[in-house]
Amino acid sequence: MNILTAIISFCDIVIKIKKIIFAVLKHLNSTYMADIFERLIKNYGPLGQHRERAHGYFAFPKLEGEIGNRMNFRGKEKIVWSLNNYLGLANHPEVRKTDGDAAVQYGLASPMGARMMSGNTNQHEQLERELAAFESKEDAILLNFGYQGILSLIDLLCSRHDVIVYDAECHACIIDGLRLHPGHRFVFKHNDIADCEKQLQRATALTEKQQSGGILVITEGVFGMAGDQGKLKEITALKSKYSFRLLVDDAHGFGTLGKTGAGAGEEQGIQDDIDLYFSTFAKSMASIGAFIAGPKQIIDYVRYNIRSQIFAKSLPMPIVMGNLKRLELLRSKPELKNKLWENALKLQNGLKEKGFDIGKTDSVVTPVYMKGGVEEATHMVTDLRENYNIFCSIVVYPVIPKGHIIYRLIPTAVHTDEDIRLTLKAFEETKKKLDDGAYKSEAIAQMAEH
Repeated sequence: MNILTAIISFCDIVIKIKKIIFAVLKHLNSTYMADIFERLIKNYGPLGQHRERAHGYFAFPKLEGEIGNRMNFRGKEKIVWSLNNYLGLANHPEVRKTDGDAAVQYGLASPMGARMMSGNTNQHEQLERELAAFESKEDAILLNFGYQGILSLIDLLCSRHDVIVYDAECHACIIDGLRLHPGHRFVFKHNDIADCEKQLQRATALTEKQQSGGILVITEGVFGMAGDQGKLKEITALKSKYSFRLLVDDAHGFGTLGKTGAGAGEEQGIQDDIDLYFSTFAKSMASIGAFIAGPKQIIDYVRYNIRSQIFAKSLPMPIVMGNLKRLELLRSKPELKNKLWENALKLQNGLKEKGFDIGKTDSVVTPVYMKGGVEEATHMVTDLRENYNIFCSIVVYPVIPKGHIIYRLIPTAVHTDEDIRLTLKAFEETKKKLDDGAYKSEAIAQMAEH
């Protein structure tokens, strides 16, 4: 009987221990099984962490009124240097009329469906033909959006056996496309042709070892932050030594570079050596959409396989008609590009004469490099906007290293000499304040006390 009692007691102890273990495990599971939303709320990201202070002013600002060189911000007119309306087509009277007439005639719903199924029109095909001819390529395909389009294109072009070689400062849309690539990718230092060749050697050795796969090189016609052109001529010269195809994202070069405005390839005299030419309508055309131009057989392959277009609604007719008009003006009115460059050079030369560092830009994109922290940049931007009525974009940490500030000025064909004069004066005065420490938090606090 004593033995039976002992066994029962032992079993009770085991049961209690099991309950304790299950309770502990349950607690641990509840501790470590984090809710997805909870994780996101705990870390809003490098930019999102500043959202409460930045929203509506430094981030997601609201510019109101007609798109142009001067717009309203918080009820007050500002000289705007943040819009890629390079040729001033956003409010060109012929463009506005075409946009309006097309909206009345077709509405935004037409055509309904994806192009492959029910959304194709003569006008869509006409725009593709005209874009291909303008870029001296056999064919072209329209895309609904630039970001979505090039991301999908990279995913489409390369299999897991292919190797991608790309410039370190390629745009985020290209980087996101690379993330979809299941194969190898090698990055070369920005515009460093020696390093580009080194990566081509690595890529070539890998494809030879695999005995399969090809090489795709990706770069940009104009790098949108620094404004320098990609070294397309030097890269294409490497084709004599290595076997690869070249994809160029020329979002900022299309309409602004080259004798006819056909872009960086035309500017550098190597348009024929670009295998696939990509650009968006969101810059010089002041519209929506994008396109890829290249050999007919390859564009046909893209047309029948690019998922972001096959499964997406066709570009609305008013946008297509508006883009046809914009392309017509781009080709027929060289004075727009001439005026853009006149303004850009006045701005850039004025900045250099006043001792500003604008880097190596050889496009209309105008960066201004300064030294300072996030707080100083914040106060400087506020001063420019509130006291000088200058609205421009600024980049600070974590996008660039700590202690650096980059202003990114975008001249357009509709800016005036007075806009440029006032902007140069404002930059000269605020730069002196920055150098004197007037934008440091303690200095701002002292001013507030007085």
